[in-house]
Parts: sequence; C-alpha cells; structure tokens
Amino acid sequence: MTGRSAPAVLPPSLRAWLGLTAALAALVVVVLGVRYAGHGEPGVVDRWIIPPTADSVRPPWRYVALAMDFLGEPVGAVSLVVATVTGCLLFRRPRAAVFVVAGAGGAVGAGTLLKHLVGRTIHGDDNLSYPSGHTAFFTALALVLALLVTGRLGLGRAAGTSLVLAAALVAGAAMGWAQVALGAHYPTDALGGWCTALVVVPATAWLVDRAADRIVDRTAATGRRGLR
Repeated sequence: MTGRSAPAVLPPSLRAWLGLTAALAALVVVVLGVRYAGHGEPGVVDRWIIPPTADSVRPPWRYVALAMDFLGEPVGAVSLVVATVTGCLLFRRPRAAVFVVAGAGGAVGAGTLLKHLVGRTIHGDDNLSYPSGHTAFFTALALVLALLVTGRLGLGRAAGTSLVLAAALVAGAAMGWAQVALGAHYPTDALGGWCTALVVVPATAWLVDRAADRIVDRTAATGRRGLR
C-alpha cells in the first residue's frame, strides 16, 4: 500500500486549466521580452496607459503605493514568506511550506534571470525593468495561497479556478499599479511579472507534488522491506 504525506498542492481538478493558463502566460512573457529587448523607453502600450507627461501618484495614494512596494522589497517579501511558512508548519503542512518557498522564490528567480536576458531598462542603463520582480513575487504568493486554500476546502474545478485566477489578478493588479505609479516599472513590465508568476507557480506545484510523492513511496517501500 502506498501513502501520501499530504494533499497535493496542485489540486488535480485544476491541472488542465492552470496548465493552459501557464502556456498562454509563457507566450506573453516571450513576446513582450522579444519586443522590448534592449529598450530603454516606454513602448506604445506603455504610453497609451501612462502618458509621458503624467505625474507620479500623489498622497494619500502614494503612501499606499509605497506600502505595496515594501511588500516586494527583500525585508517585506521575506517577512511575508516566513509568516506563511510558519502558518503551514503550525497546520502540519510541510509540503505546503516547501511550496510557499519554492513558488515565491522560483518566481523571483525567473524574473531576475529574464531581466538580464531581456536587458530592458528604465531611468538609466543600470535599472533593469522587464519583468517586474515585485509583481512576480506578490502574484506568486497570492497564487500559492489560493491553491492551498482550494485544496484545503476541496473546491471543485470551477470554484477553484475562479479563486486562483481572481487572487492572481487582484495581487498582480495591486502590485503592478504600485510599481507603475511609483515610476519603477513600465505597465508592460508589470504584465510580464504577472505572467511570469502564472508560469512558474503551477509548474513548481507540480514538481513539489511529484518530488514529495516519490519520497513517500520510497519510504513506504523501505518500510515494507524492513518488515519482511
């Protein structure tokens, strides 16, 4: 008999839909990356959303944007991850804790790698901007939490997919707005960061489940041999 240490972090009912979403998001990341590779100016879409003469957001909304930005900075991001991992461990969900770290870290790592590959800049040659790492991180964390809630509540395909995509949309829009409002990123950078998370998190969830299940299977097999 084969056991599993914990419920899957990627609910089986959501795999097909999130796989399709990840494929479309990957296409967007690649298209935007190729389009803006080596650029240092806003594109047509960026200028349409935020005119070149637009002022930066002013108080009180500026304080909101700065607070959002802090959550994507190292101290804020690490604090969010540590708090989430602690919650997972308190609920005795080690697989979920691994998923939190791997999902959020994977999104940040992928975003950093893409920044160096694409080479798009803002406010000077040293400020790589595509995709937005803040947006990728915050969206990834929201996706991770939504997937864990979906699994915990046993939501079906429609409800689970709606919850996961809604969480990603709200988190991505909030952080993307903050980054654009503060002048840290172009709108297309935020879109690229959002799509990066949509690619990385489902793939990471699948890998975590696969690795965890193999460990459980091998442990069970070793136990059976020891009883012989």
